[in-house]
Amino acid sequence: MQCGQFLHSATRRDFLRNSACGFGQVALAAMAGQKAFAESTATGGALFPKAPHLAARAKRVIFLFMWGGPSHVDLFDPKPRLNQESGKTLAGKDVGSDRETMGELIGSPFRFSQHGESGMWISELFPHLSQHADKLCVINSMHTEGRAHGEALLRLHTGQANLVRPSVGAWVSYGLGSENENLPAFITISPPRGHGGVQNYGCAFLPAVHQATAIGSAELPIAEAKVSNLANDRWNPKLQKSQLELIQSINQKHLNQAGADQRIEGLIASYELAYHMQSTMPQVMSLNDESKSTLDMYGVGSEPTDNFGRQCLLARKFAESGVRYIQVSTNYTWDHHQQVEKGHIAESAKVDQPIAALLEDLDRRGLLEDTLVLWGAEFGRTPTVERGDGRGHHPDAFTMWMAGGGVRAGLTWGTTDDFGYYPVDNPVHMHDLHATLLYALGLHHERLTYRHAGRDFRLTDVYGNIVHELLA
Repeated sequence: MQCGQFLHSATRRDFLRNSACGFGQVALAAMAGQKAFAESTATGGALFPKAPHLAARAKRVIFLFMWGGPSHVDLFDPKPRLNQESGKTLAGKDVGSDRETMGELIGSPFRFSQHGESGMWISELFPHLSQHADKLCVINSMHTEGRAHGEALLRLHTGQANLVRPSVGAWVSYGLGSENENLPAFITISPPRGHGGVQNYGCAFLPAVHQATAIGSAELPIAEAKVSNLANDRWNPKLQKSQLELIQSINQKHLNQAGADQRIEGLIASYELAYHMQSTMPQVMSLNDESKSTLDMYGVGSEPTDNFGRQCLLARKFAESGVRYIQVSTNYTWDHHQQVEKGHIAESAKVDQPIAALLEDLDRRGLLEDTLVLWGAEFGRTPTVERGDGRGHHPDAFTMWMAGGGVRAGLTWGTTDDFGYYPVDNPVHMHDLHATLLYALGLHHERLTYRHAGRDFRLTDVYGNIVHELLA
């Protein structure tokens, strides 16, 4: 029976019976327990908590994305020889390249010093973060493919750039579900609109419920951001519930006719989630329940930290509320092809205090031990000069760091050559990072697969090695 036929031919009694049955079946599925949902056969079970493959170190991830590509040699990977030979031409043989020359070197204008018991090297640009050096696990030997932002962003967020693939957060949502039935498993705060746009937080061929719920965009101040279509001012909750019951009864009939179909199940779960989000999401997004001392700690209400401080505080609230994967993004402001010194001073000042506050806040609330915080970008910057006083894109070597969630605190992993051009010890590819992140969550990247178009897909494709040394 088609939707229009049902609406015009059904009696009032039929309508009530079918509506009640549809909504009742959704509720029944919710009560059926984790077993049915783990088997992916129950209606609306896509977001119910699922058992991990392995013993999990972390329950959730907060990814702090620095859009544009910060310079590793100015922040976490000091290079004395780079400074000594600034202005000279870098010979390819000095970094193991077949090229005769690599360009003119430009030293870092920033001082580095060691911090914490670990003696971790951190630039003067991060004075607040430096106080948490012994919480960090810094990877200085990251490398990837893609010299353009679009390709590199897709590789960072989805593992591939040549096909539309699910994002990391969507895979985590698919693998673990949500800890809160009233909130999505995957939320992205101020996501980038460019360089892949929605693909960076999309679900591709996974059920629709695993796509991120986006709050605002990178270009919009987070204080003005809202979740699209969250509120309905035209109809009251009672009428909306009746609508949901009708829609779900039709969807359920479709599912019964089709048999097991995760696409339909994902649609049913999405409708159910959207209804419940109306009451829960505004409460979590409000900062009115936070103390003045907490707001001050994050830099909320002060410049230049207000915007990123609000984002980080929201990330903590969502983590506390059971969201599995939360991404926080800066605007496209780290791409310093010119004025790398001025640019890095400005951007570091925006994020340093809020990031340090997030680590402190998670720690004192007992959340850091099972929350994996990841910091980084699509690539780093060249040790050679561009446009007089800038640095170019550099996927061949860059820095990312992790904290909490069972990582080895106080560890600096991997080294680059004397100029920060290539990794020379313990290189970590983007696929390796993804495999390790999933492993910390108790998910083995080779077992987390989804059947699509006749083959099993996974985040790491046919690549990736778990870097066990990064985990405690």
